[in-house]
Amino acid sequence: MPSSNDLRPYRPCVGMAIFNSKGQVWLGHRNQPNSNNPYVWQFPQGGIDPGEDAELAAIRETEEETGISVQHLAPLGRAQKPLYYDYPPDVQKNPRTVKFKGQKQFWFAVRFTGTDQEINLRAHLPQEFSEWKWGELSSTPNLIVPFKRKVYEQLVIEFSPYAKPVK
Repeated sequence: MPSSNDLRPYRPCVGMAIFNSKGQVWLGHRNQPNSNNPYVWQFPQGGIDPGEDAELAAIRETEEETGISVQHLAPLGRAQKPLYYDYPPDVQKNPRTVKFKGQKQFWFAVRFTGTDQEINLRAHLPQEFSEWKWGELSSTPNLIVPFKRKVYEQLVIEFSPYAKPVK
């Protein structure tokens, strides 16, 4: 857990690593108009609503952001403990995030059992991702914004058993 003198809480969040039968992981390209930021690929993630179970929040966020229904998600596992990151100064100034110092994330891994045609980035508006692709889990820390990188490095360690083709 990051340490700081900042007494603001961490925002409770979830994330979902979605693996296909080839062992590749789903990556979404963040909707960032007019941005030259090369670190725009990430997994579905989002906040936990008050009173909401973390696993159900992960399923909800995944469906909202990817259009993938729960019937096409087979549970594989979850991160051993919550993963934390602090917001950088520019994100801390955002009215949506100002009351939090960062995020406390509960991560889940699932196998996608559907077809690529069932992925619909416009399933819920506003649209979170402008495009998507399948990629290698090991490459994800280099695709994510730097302040989230340590989380993704830990996910590579914990979820690597799922990044193999299904026999």
